[in-house]
Amino acid sequence: MHESSFFALFLVGLLGGTHCVGMCGGIVGALSVGGGNKPSLHLAYSAGRIASYAAAGALAGAVGGAGVALSGTLPARMVLSVFANLMLVALGLYLMGATRVLAFTERAGQRLWRRIQPLTRRFLPARTVAQAFPLGLLWGWLPCGLVYSALAVALTSGSAWRGAGLMLAFGAGTLPTLLLAGLLAARLNAALGRPVVRIAAGLIILAFGVWGLRAFLGISLPVHHH
Repeated sequence: MHESSFFALFLVGLLGGTHCVGMCGGIVGALSVGGGNKPSLHLAYSAGRIASYAAAGALAGAVGGAGVALSGTLPARMVLSVFANLMLVALGLYLMGATRVLAFTERAGQRLWRRIQPLTRRFLPARTVAQAFPLGLLWGWLPCGLVYSALAVALTSGSAWRGAGLMLAFGAGTLPTLLLAGLLAARLNAALGRPVVRIAAGLIILAFGVWGLRAFLGISLPVHHH
């Protein structure tokens, strides 16, 4: 896993802001109305959400690292690397407007979400930090193509710590949009929603994926020749 993956996932979270508002905007709006639009509630909710991302990233990193360690083979590492970079390419295409590219990942998480969603009702309306934080913890498991694609990258990290770090980088990228959703949502969404911004963002993320695939080909060809 290249260190640029941290920056790539931060950009995915930041530039995928309009998608985040679409997925979490209802909860953010509920915090604004029910909780008097207190900044502490929004921070607590986002802290819980990002904590869930980090936990999922740690699990993905541990599973990926264990799989490679058990197999002990170069092909296993290559498969994970190719998969992660293909997901980055898919993320780039998604940000450029190909929204159906990641639809299959969201369908895959529906079964888990059906079990978790009823638990969120215990903390609604969230009027205190003690309600907003666990609400964020639960809402962090909402089926989301962006999150699942970021987890695919975390899978190749090789360890629980690096997997958690990658998802923390992704979560940090989502913060500006969601924290400002109640204040500057219209302006922020208009800026992030501009075609030129979305295309530029998509090309950047797609370039990370293509660069990773190029590096893979550069490694695999000499091995094959040998």
